[in-house]
Parts: sequence; structure tokens; C-alpha cells
Amino acid sequence: MDSELAQERRGVKLKRKIAEALGPAGVFFQGFLEHPRMVGSIIPSSKSTIDKMLAPVNWDECKLFVEYGPGVGTFCRPVLERLRRGGELIVIDTNPLFIDYLNRTIRDSRFHAVLGSAEDVEAIVRSLGHEHADYVLSGLPFSTLPDGVGPAIAAATHRVIRPGGAFLTYQFSTTARDLTARHFARVDTGFTWLNIPPCLLAWGWKA
Repeated sequence: MDSELAQERRGVKLKRKIAEALGPAGVFFQGFLEHPRMVGSIIPSSKSTIDKMLAPVNWDECKLFVEYGPGVGTFCRPVLERLRRGGELIVIDTNPLFIDYLNRTIRDSRFHAVLGSAEDVEAIVRSLGHEHADYVLSGLPFSTLPDGVGPAIAAATHRVIRPGGAFLTYQFSTTARDLTARHFARVDTGFTWLNIPPCLLAWGWKA
């Protein structure tokens, strides 16, 4: 039994080394293979999606930006490029493959990659010295998350965001938008065809 377990672990490590050798796309695809229900797509988001999603953010007033499901950092780098010098970016993911990769490839004192669940965002934010987040971004596939997890994340997100802040989501179904609308009085929506597959964008603003 121990031998079989050791062989399995060696196999996982080998697959991850091969994925990393192929670059970010390889790591992203390996993460999808390991946890398909937790990764929204087999390829990262397009530049068009990134630019549209981040366009409404008031970067001058953003002290803390949080992202759920960062993958290989497709949004992390554009966020850090826009983020003020004294701001911080916290990313949360349940996949250690992604967290390890991000911690090794992003060298920025404003960046914090946390292995954990988005359901625990309030505790994670407090543990890093903040009471609230200004913006929370999520590409999590809410339509395939285990029962009860999506609603719990949406509720926790509403609690952690400051008044005037927003919950930003991009997904291939209406699930994230509908969960956002349960908690946020105003929800703006958009759509981008320049993504594989095309996706629905939503911004829930906290009054």
C-alpha cells in the first residue's frame, strides 16, 4: 500500500514538473486536469476579457484587491501593473499547484498567494492586516461548485467588500451573476466574444 502511494505521489510530481516545463499554459492545463470542477476553462482568459473586467476599477482608491481562483496569474500581473504602490493583492486558491507556481514566479511585495477557500475570505483578509477589500475578482466556475459553496462564497464576499467596492465575476453561465444579484443592489453586466469560450462579465456594486 505504501509503495503504491509513493508511486502515485512520484507520478503526480513528475506530471507537475512536465507541466511547469511547458510554461504557464502547461501548468494551467495540469491544474484543470487535477481539479476540473474548480477551474472554469482549459485555457486562461484573453487580454480582452482582462481589460474589460478591470476597466471599472478605481485604482487610485484601491488599497486591497482580492482574487479567487487565480490559476497561473493571468489577472495577477495586470492587476499589479494597475495597483497603487501601497496597495496589496491577495489571491486565494484551493489548488497547491497554482499557489506554488505563483509564489515562485511573482516577485512583488504587494502580492500574497494563499492556499485556502474563498468561503474563508474574511478570515484570510483579516490575517493579512485588513478589515475589508475594495474589490474582489472571481473566475470560479460557480455552476459546478459543490452544493452550497457558491452561495456561501457570494455571501462572504458581500460582507468583506467595503461600501462603494465591487464583486467582479466572469463566467460562461449566468450563475455567478445571479448569485451576485442576491447580495448586491446594483449589478452591471457585459459580454466578451474575444475569449474561448465567450463569457459573461458582471460587476456587483456594494451600496
